Amino acid sequence: MGMTTATLPECLIDGQPADQLPVADRGLSYGDGLFETLRVSQGKIPLIDYHLARLQRGLRALRLQAEIPLVAGEWRDLAKRMEAGVIKLTLTRGVGQRGYAIPAPARAVRIQQCFPPASYPAERTQAGIRLFPCVTRLARQPLLAGIKHLNRLEQVLARSEWADPQYAEGLVCDTQGLPIECTMSNLFVRVDGKWLTPALTQCGVRGVMREYLLDQLRAHGEQVEEAEMDYPMLTRASELFCCNSLYGIWPIVALEQHAWPVGPHTEYAQTLVEQVMK
Repeated sequence: MGMTTATLPECLIDGQPADQLPVADRGLSYGDGLFETLRVSQGKIPLIDYHLARLQRGLRALRLQAEIPLVAGEWRDLAKRMEAGVIKLTLTRGVGQRGYAIPAPARAVRIQQCFPPASYPAERTQAGIRLFPCVTRLARQPLLAGIKHLNRLEQVLARSEWADPQYAEGLVCDTQGLPIECTMSNLFVRVDGKWLTPALTQCGVRGVMREYLLDQLRAHGEQVEEAEMDYPMLTRASELFCCNSLYGIWPIVALEQHAWPVGPHTEYAQTLVEQVMK
């Protein structure tokens, strides 16, 4: 029987139980760092290789140094002891002198937090969700596109636009009005007999469930493309869903005056996700 999140240290900083950082930490000052949120099930992290790949991309993009084997070892150890729950890794560039210049040598501070399992209503998976049309736009910045950097102000503002519980997620477009993703998940749209997901070359986060589904759908003979899409393309889609690594897939059944069924292709994608959500 593994330890629960109640008996684990709630937070490790550089491998030691702690819960405080210096006020001069660059993660606080500039959002200078990365994070990963991982689902733990049966003592394992189902999509750990996808998380590690995205983390490595983020480290390269931010020119940040961190020991990937050390991070992965901590993840596996925490997961084994937790059995079920959520691990959040935050990497910051640590303390530096005032100003934007990157300190040399840049030493990443490693923060691992443990949480109970995420809980979402089952009807969202079964009956689908209504999507809120967010006004907040994502800025286009190719250098940061795809990675999970610490500056999430756009998502914070987008999520603040609704409090009505009839909406479980919100659609977020970029500054050109092109659909990119949802506030905490990625978007898949079925058009003309194939799956499309927005190309995240200018902005947005390459979610690990999105990457898993791209691989699995293609491996099972489904046609799926990463493509630029506009709003009218959403409205003529036959099926839509959003996905992330904590809840899997939620079918999208309504956006403004538009409605869609929970279709068979979405249900098939859910069976692929169930293989890693056990």
